[in-house]
Amino acid sequence: MWKWLVDTLRANPEIAVFLCLSIGAYIGKLSFKGVGLGAVTGTLLTALVVGQLGITVSNDVRAIFFLLFLFAIGYGVGPQFVQGIAKNGLPQALFSILICALCLGTAWVAGRIAGYDIGSTAGLFAGASTISSALALSVDAIEQLGLAAGETTRLVNAVPTAFAMTYIFGTIGATMIICVVGPKLLGIDLVAACRAYERKMGGHGQSGDGLRAWHLHIVRAYRIGDGSDWIGKSASEIEAGHGLAQLFIERIRRDTQIVDATAEMTLRVGDVVAVAGNRAVLMQLAGPGLVEVEDAELLNVPVEGTEMLITNRKVNGQTLAELAKLPVTRGIFLRRIRRGATGIDIPVLPATTLHRGDVVTVVGRPQDISRVLAAFGRADRATEETDIALVAAAIVIGAILGSIVLRMGSVPVTLSSSGGVLLAGIALGWLRSVHPTFGRVPPAANWLMNALGLNMFIAVVGLSSGPSFVAGVQELGFSLFLWGMVVTSVPLILALYIGRYVFRFDDAILLGCVAGARASTASLGMLTARAKSQTPALGFTVSCAVSNTLLTIGGILIVLLAR
Repeated sequence: MWKWLVDTLRANPEIAVFLCLSIGAYIGKLSFKGVGLGAVTGTLLTALVVGQLGITVSNDVRAIFFLLFLFAIGYGVGPQFVQGIAKNGLPQALFSILICALCLGTAWVAGRIAGYDIGSTAGLFAGASTISSALALSVDAIEQLGLAAGETTRLVNAVPTAFAMTYIFGTIGATMIICVVGPKLLGIDLVAACRAYERKMGGHGQSGDGLRAWHLHIVRAYRIGDGSDWIGKSASEIEAGHGLAQLFIERIRRDTQIVDATAEMTLRVGDVVAVAGNRAVLMQLAGPGLVEVEDAELLNVPVEGTEMLITNRKVNGQTLAELAKLPVTRGIFLRRIRRGATGIDIPVLPATTLHRGDVVTVVGRPQDISRVLAAFGRADRATEETDIALVAAAIVIGAILGSIVLRMGSVPVTLSSSGGVLLAGIALGWLRSVHPTFGRVPPAANWLMNALGLNMFIAVVGLSSGPSFVAGVQELGFSLFLWGMVVTSVPLILALYIGRYVFRFDDAILLGCVAGARASTASLGMLTARAKSQTPALGFTVSCAVSNTLLTIGGILIVLLAR
């Protein structure tokens, strides 16, 4: 039975690849206190074990899925990468660039001191920085060095070995340093810092999901009495008097007629008005001049919710408080803001800025929704269709341009096809956020290309490297694990102090910036849980988009530095 299984896997390597993906995904789900290995590491470990059977997989399979993965990662980070570099979030982008340089430099120095070869140094960088995409680019870069076939194979096989030995602490250690050690080193009370930041940003200083009270709304009916100070005022004047409390007069019953309220409509004694707004604010309205009444017909206000993609450059960079003053936003309630490739939830605070590419959930009357859509962007309608033609064209164009070799004296300089595809993905992702009429890749499709592309690549690399893995571990030993701890810890600890004392980030977003600069999504999840707030995410999105790109490119640079 065992011999038959081994022979089958050798004769049909595609079965072995999917076997590694399946088992690796289950291993990746195992976690301790919310921290797990992830599917990539699980797949790699499984492939290294299965690879002991001597299974050969064509490198063409690896190359195809690798390009698919690079496009997906570029497409996902494109809007925030360009946003951070160009204007908004520039300090966070510069911070990420510096931390990426520290990660790269620390790995290079460690490799030189320890005497590691190119492959082991590249794997040390990728594993300790927990950037799986860098592993892929390092393998590609080593194959482009023009070395002898045997030497190339040896160095390529060393990359996943070093990666596997350093990735575990890279994941767990980074999360612990950012979420547990960091606040203690800097003396940060994360919950208090987030509440203070929310108050400073115009919120209510509530923790966790308490901010829901700011944008959960109800509709109530009030009859205007003789003593009301609403008499003789327009609807817009009354609404403006409540500022950020977001109160809107939706409909009016005058005599026996019900009409939709306009901003200019003046209120009279005896009018019954349907008022939408914050629950706590509406409960305080009732009094001698305003008597709450039950009017089912008046309160039957048609309401719809829509996800809106922000595309208007005039909206870009404006705060919610500034946008709330615009006539076009009258009657609109904002429930949610999602930003970046992974849809990070951004806290809804008056001083929160909107970026092009953000997806916001708005609620209001159909006519109000239509008005704000025309001014801010377009509805982000759910669809399963991917613009395959443009995705494939972008990969082709990026790969061809990246393959061009320029010479600076005798030194060849090239992006490589993989680097070109990554940049093509960034370009198309950004263009899609600005002109959302073409190039659509639904989030689920982008996730599949990202996850499947990378894990297929890792599975092939692991199967090919399996026979040399045991020998590599015996040669490098426990010292590689210790060097991985150094390469993980040093840049992160320095990042904490650089973020506070050089860039002077607020304590509430500092740790989010550090997590983003290391592209550590697991750290962000633990941070928001410990902070009982989504506020740390304000420091994560831009820094993560920039670092995800730069650390990936670092897979090429570390090979060039270690030559």
